[in-house]
Order: sequence, then structure tokens, then C-alpha cells
Amino acid sequence: MTQIKPIAPVPQEDLQTVVQSRTREWHFHIYFLLQSPTEKAAALALRDAVLKLRRDGAFVAVPLHRVNEYPIGPHPAGSYEIWVPDSSFSDVFFYLATNRGNLSVLIHPLTEQQRRDHESRNGWLGKPWPIYLDGLPRESDEVPLQYPELRLGWSSAPEDELSLDERRKRGAEIEALLAKDPEAAPAPVR
Repeated sequence: MTQIKPIAPVPQEDLQTVVQSRTREWHFHIYFLLQSPTEKAAALALRDAVLKLRRDGAFVAVPLHRVNEYPIGPHPAGSYEIWVPDSSFSDVFFYLATNRGNLSVLIHPLTEQQRRDHESRNGWLGKPWPIYLDGLPRESDEVPLQYPELRLGWSSAPEDELSLDERRKRGAEIEALLAKDPEAAPAPVR
């Protein structure tokens, strides 16, 4: 008898589990072909634009000082990393989606499970590249937080977080508002 494997795991629905397991920091890795001076120039121009926009207050995004001129770690090409806290994710995602040209961008969360973050919790803008996972740890004891001096992402103050009761109240308010909109699907009744 053949056992049928599920296409995807059953989605988690417990509010506390979901809130506690979400990420607060992201990496965007911009890739460029080492043999292409044009691609490298485009990647560096994009990096400079991100730095200028951060300076001007468009979003919080921190490109790592180093630009990789050779494959390093799991990254098979020239690349650089941009760290982004969850509060700026959508702004940076949209900016890169609309300004990356032909460059590929690997996006992944920062958690204590680096290998899974790079392997199955990732997304791409542009063409995906192969990722070399052998050197990445499967699990770490600590979340790899970056730039704690900004007090964003994993370093944000706990009082900035909504409690579970506040989240439930907000959810109920949103459901009540959407109940009048025929285009919005209603949530199942508890």
C-alpha cells in the first residue's frame, strides 16, 4: 500500500505559538556574476541607493560593510547582505522588487535555524541560485541578532509588542469591519 505524503504540513493556528515563533530580522542577499562588470556595477549602485535611502529615512536597511568578491559561505557568486528589521521589511522588499533590474535577491529570516532559513524559509526576487548548505549550522542556541544598538528587530523593547489579548481584540475589530465587505473572506467562527 502506498502512503500519500501531504503536500504541505498542517498550518499552525495557535495564536501564542505563531506570535512566539515569528522572526524579527531578515537578510536580503543581492547576487551578481563575478565575470560581469555590468552586473557588479548594477549591484553596487543598488547598494549605494539603499544606503542613501536609509540615510534619508525611507526605511531601515543595513548593508554589511563587506561586498563579497568571491563565493562565500552558502552564496555561490559575488554578493552582499542587507539586514532589515521586521518593521522595514515591506518597504525594503518593495524597493528591491522594483529596483533590482536583472539581479537576483535571496530573502530569508534570521532565526536560530540558519540552515532551514536558507533552505526552505527563503524566497527569491529574480532567478534562484543554488545555495550551498553544508557549512551552515542546523541549530544554534541563540538568535543571530544584528545591530542591537538600533533597538529594532530582536533587540526591540518587549513593551513595544502587543499582548495576546490586544492581538485578539485587534483581530475582532478587523473582523467586524470586514464583515460589511463582500469581497473579504470571513474568518471561521471560533
